[in-house]
Amino acid sequence: MMQIDPDRPTYRDRVIGCWLGKAVGGTLGMPYEGQDGPLDLTFYNPAPTEMLPNDDLDLQVVWACVLNKMSTPNIDRHVLGQAWLDHVGFPWDEYGIAIRNLKLGLKPPVTGSYDNYFINAMGAPIRSEIWACLAPGNPGLAAAYAKEDACVDHAEDGIWAEMFLAALEAAAFVETDQDRLLDSSLAIIPKECATRRAVEDTRRWFQRTGDWRSVRESIVAAYGSANFTYAPMNIAFTVLGWLAGGGDFGRTICIAVNCGKDTDCTGATVGALMGILNPNGIPDVWLAPIGRNLVLSPDIVGISPPETLDSFTDLVIALKGRLDGSYPNAHIFEQGVDHLRIPVRRTFVDTFPESDSAPYLANCEEVSLAGVFDGLSKDRFDKDTMLLRYQFEIEAEGATRVMFNTPQKCRVWIDGAVAFAADGSAMTPSLHRAPANQIALLDLSAGTHDLVVAIQKPKAAENAEWVVGVGDGKTAVWHPKAFLQRS
Repeated sequence: MMQIDPDRPTYRDRVIGCWLGKAVGGTLGMPYEGQDGPLDLTFYNPAPTEMLPNDDLDLQVVWACVLNKMSTPNIDRHVLGQAWLDHVGFPWDEYGIAIRNLKLGLKPPVTGSYDNYFINAMGAPIRSEIWACLAPGNPGLAAAYAKEDACVDHAEDGIWAEMFLAALEAAAFVETDQDRLLDSSLAIIPKECATRRAVEDTRRWFQRTGDWRSVRESIVAAYGSANFTYAPMNIAFTVLGWLAGGGDFGRTICIAVNCGKDTDCTGATVGALMGILNPNGIPDVWLAPIGRNLVLSPDIVGISPPETLDSFTDLVIALKGRLDGSYPNAHIFEQGVDHLRIPVRRTFVDTFPESDSAPYLANCEEVSLAGVFDGLSKDRFDKDTMLLRYQFEIEAEGATRVMFNTPQKCRVWIDGAVAFAADGSAMTPSLHRAPANQIALLDLSAGTHDLVVAIQKPKAAENAEWVVGVGDGKTAVWHPKAFLQRS
């Protein structure tokens, strides 16, 4: 196990370098989040006057403040889960789903795995730096902390990617050789996982070609996803920026961001890594526009955050001393989810209905779906089209978002009237960014409402899949119990 003396000046320098690099890279990439790429950035565009708020850093500030308030700090999945409920208002993707699952009474790790299309996304990997800073030189401990964090809102590669990054960044406090850093950090995660394969492939491809653009194309071909936050793809972009940057901070973050997709996350992560490795290597030209004030998103509530990145660094260093290298010891609850199954009526018809009025569902069977995220294999479509009838409940009158997201041709009726239709679309099952033709914003009364959907039998894919959701019209926060059977 590698160790570092926290009293050495280089420890504080590396921690502040981490947060400065994080802020710079996130600010560079934020305006381009979700763009396919490749891009051609060489500097901020537009030039900022302060760091842009970013959930990548926001959540780590929340974790530090919550842990610091504890008489005995304990990095525990249940402590972090409660912090989501108390301090985070983000409705986005896996964040919104985890908060919904926590409100349903589920505990981690079930909150991360249950009914979650985004288990392999970037929401957890981007929170890795705090664990590295709390376990400098100890990749195994950093990865253990990261696992406690990631299991609240992710599973599989969403967890493994954060563990990999936390281990890599922790090792970077005491090691600089890229190959040794990558080898030791990859050893932390399963050999067969997509994140490990993506990093190993990226390293091999770059060693062979030395051309980041051609390697980027190989990454997209092998690990590309319609979901721009898919972790293995974006972790590969991050590593590519580091390998191709040649130790130059600006070039490194620009290459990562220029790969496209989850640009604020790739830029922020590799910027933090560069800041740990060489805190004096962040040029003033990158630091001057963002200053050193800590800027948080307005959806972070109920904490008293440090005012600057410097004071945040002091908080993290003090917290590291209080933890004193202790490993997590979280209680794992045995939980079932059968009580969360959703009752639906289902039938199949010969032709796809195109009417403005909802079709009558004759000869229906009553089925119980595992959750709002479900699917059906192509060979189980008895006829051309499947009809589903859901019922959902709204507790209070007001603006409501209703989503039905599927790659298949679909048509959706709400309370008997057509709400939207699509000939197919990418799977983007999030109430804040679903395709416009797969979501409706309606003023609905309190009480029970009908949702009928027609889904055409897949022509190419082997399975039809879909996610249905209901949430607040203004905030896009899920209504947790909307579809559950009432007693």
